[in-house]
Amino acid sequence: MDKWLRNTNMVRIVALLIGIFLWVVVHMEERNLTGNSPLRERVETINNVAITTKYDESHYFISSMSPSNVQVILNGKEAAVKKVTTSNTYQIQLDLTQVGKGDHQLTLTPVGFPSDVEVQVIPRMVHVVIEELQMKEVPVVINLKGTPAAGLKAGQPIVKPNKVYITAATSKLEQIENVRGEVSVDKSQSAVTKQVRLQAFDKDGKEVQVNINPSVVDVEIPITSPFQTIPLQLKLVGEPAKGFAIASVTQNPDKITVYGTQDVVDRLEFYQGPQVNVQDLNETKEYALDIPLRNKVTQLDPAKVNVKVEIVPSVTKAIENIPITIIGQNESYNTKVISPDTAKLNITVEGAPALIDQIKLEDIQAILDVSNLPPGKHELNVTLNLPTYVKRSAPQEVKATVEISEKVIARP
Repeated sequence: MDKWLRNTNMVRIVALLIGIFLWVVVHMEERNLTGNSPLRERVETINNVAITTKYDESHYFISSMSPSNVQVILNGKEAAVKKVTTSNTYQIQLDLTQVGKGDHQLTLTPVGFPSDVEVQVIPRMVHVVIEELQMKEVPVVINLKGTPAAGLKAGQPIVKPNKVYITAATSKLEQIENVRGEVSVDKSQSAVTKQVRLQAFDKDGKEVQVNINPSVVDVEIPITSPFQTIPLQLKLVGEPAKGFAIASVTQNPDKITVYGTQDVVDRLEFYQGPQVNVQDLNETKEYALDIPLRNKVTQLDPAKVNVKVEIVPSVTKAIENIPITIIGQNESYNTKVISPDTAKLNITVEGAPALIDQIKLEDIQAILDVSNLPPGKHELNVTLNLPTYVKRSAPQEVKATVEISEKVIARP
């Protein structure tokens, strides 16, 4: 080794190799510093960065924020800047936890950025309007879509719960017309049961985004035949025992719901119930009767009726000077009653004491129908219209005679 070091040529060769090595190292370092070196300074601009808000969402609502996006300029070592641009952990935050409702001009805060990166936010200030959330209870409206199977009808929706709470800023609450959901009953043959998501709408039918609690409700839509509720009419047959009369008839129910096709239901004004036999009754009696199906009605609700017939000893009363009313006369003829000559009747009526005590002359009609009769004298039956549960004490027919003659036309 000492021999090599004493050799001048060998020393020169070693010195040359060391010089070449140093030159290579220096030039590689320069190339790195001027190329993609992680130590190089870098400026990066990021546009349209969304602002992240931090506030109590259970009590407040941001009605407006301007601007909602900002520009962020990053300045730092390239490696550090690159970490920011390739990560989603950084935020431009607006902290509202220390402010209440109203208009505010606040400073934005960069959050999550490396400490060795300089962050510039443009603009740094934002204008924000905060409203306090309010809550109110509103009814649920269910809209039905479609038509059930032929001959069937959708009933009133049953909603559980039928009211919900909406939470929003006061300005939004004032816009809300109703909260509603939609259920299809198209071609349904039985009740439709469904969970329905609710939405809030303004008076123009546009959806309003608010918090609805609960946002989903249980809905049942009954599917039935068309129906309507009409009076239930009973028919009394027979007569009470001699010396007794009907004081009153009470029934429960007095109205009934009938089901059937739409044309059947629409033409019914009342429903004819069962007959009540009062033949030879001499005391009050109660009945529980089945209501028969008639006239293509498919269902009745209820299907039974309870009837109470009050029977009491009867009394009589004479009614005099009942005028005879003629109907059906021809205007080309004169028609007059010739018997009785007064054209008035005297009859005796019978019934329960409470009814007979109240009866008056104007409560009775005596009708004589002369329709289609030719000129001449005619003895006819008089039809008597008496108050309910009142009858003639003598059951024989009442007759009157009329004379029909041509009108005499006076000549000039």
